[in-house]
Amino acid sequence: MHHDNKPVIGITCGDVNGIGLELIIKTVADSRLLELCTPVIFANNKVLNFYRKGIPDVNFNFTSTKDATRINHKQINLFNCWEDEVAITPGELNDIGGKYAVMSLVAAGQALKEGKIDGLVTAPIHKKNTQSASFDFTGHTPYLKKLFNANDVVMFMVAENMRVALLTEHVAVKDAASFITKESILSKLTLLNNSLKKDFNIDKPKIAVLGLNPHAGDESLIGKEEAEIIKPAIKEAKQKDIFCFGPYSSDAFFARGYHERFDAVLAMYHDQGLIPFKSLAIGEGVNFTAGISGVRTSPDHGVAFDIAGKNKADEASFRQAIYTCVDIINARKEFAEQRANPLRKISKRMIANAVDEAITEGPE
Repeated sequence: MHHDNKPVIGITCGDVNGIGLELIIKTVADSRLLELCTPVIFANNKVLNFYRKGIPDVNFNFTSTKDATRINHKQINLFNCWEDEVAITPGELNDIGGKYAVMSLVAAGQALKEGKIDGLVTAPIHKKNTQSASFDFTGHTPYLKKLFNANDVVMFMVAENMRVALLTEHVAVKDAASFITKESILSKLTLLNNSLKKDFNIDKPKIAVLGLNPHAGDESLIGKEEAEIIKPAIKEAKQKDIFCFGPYSSDAFFARGYHERFDAVLAMYHDQGLIPFKSLAIGEGVNFTAGISGVRTSPDHGVAFDIAGKNKADEASFRQAIYTCVDIINARKEFAEQRANPLRKISKRMIANAVDEAITEGPE
């Protein structure tokens, strides 16, 4: 499936009335992308061409297919997921946008599960028009968890200078505290620890855990979750050789730049993690689903109906999501090779040292 070591990256179109297709077109139009990977867009010719017309300075060729095993590695590929005539109304939240977003995701998810693609990058969907009796999920992450039969997954936001994972994702603030359990914290810490090793090539990851309450509970004066749930979970995780610390008071933690000292931060709820991430991340932020056997990333923004179809969307986060997807695929390959041949790791280091010594000796 790899072609000259180029991974095949599936790309979903997201809501057909959102900014997804515009982002995809702007990203794949950069010919350098084809040197890194072979993109396969899961959508349909007509919707791709509709948005292409709205971006005048874009130029690229694509191969259209209905068979994910027949992919052209020299071009952008379009996997046709439907034949219907779709009425596209950029910026509008309607059932059509959700219906085809789901079709694209289901086809791409299946291809990822069957190994026909090496990684998946998803364009944004809207919960309001994708959740239904036939697709009963609040978003991509729970859908992928079910698709890959994973016991648990972690929504993991990654950037150059920080990685933030969420304990609870899309739940109401008033319910968030009830989802904070010792089991859940242990489960997420275990997944995070494994992901940092396997997906990011970090030998001994250091993980910070945030408290739930102001001042991390202030010795149980403001809430008891820290003393009764979070601290015992951290203690137990340490016994399982997970290098984790906390609970930290989240305001002070980010204000003092502590996120730069850790390989990842586990936040208790959505905004606690995402406000600092979106404010302090250097470079472009990417959302990664840790804990499933497939590699899936997405940009860290939504459907942006307000600018859809206006050629105003910035594809930087989307492009970074593709780069991160490729990086993680490569990191996993390297991790597997190191596990298969533990001597390789040592020899690499020894060779590096030997070369250094040779250079420092200089001419006799």
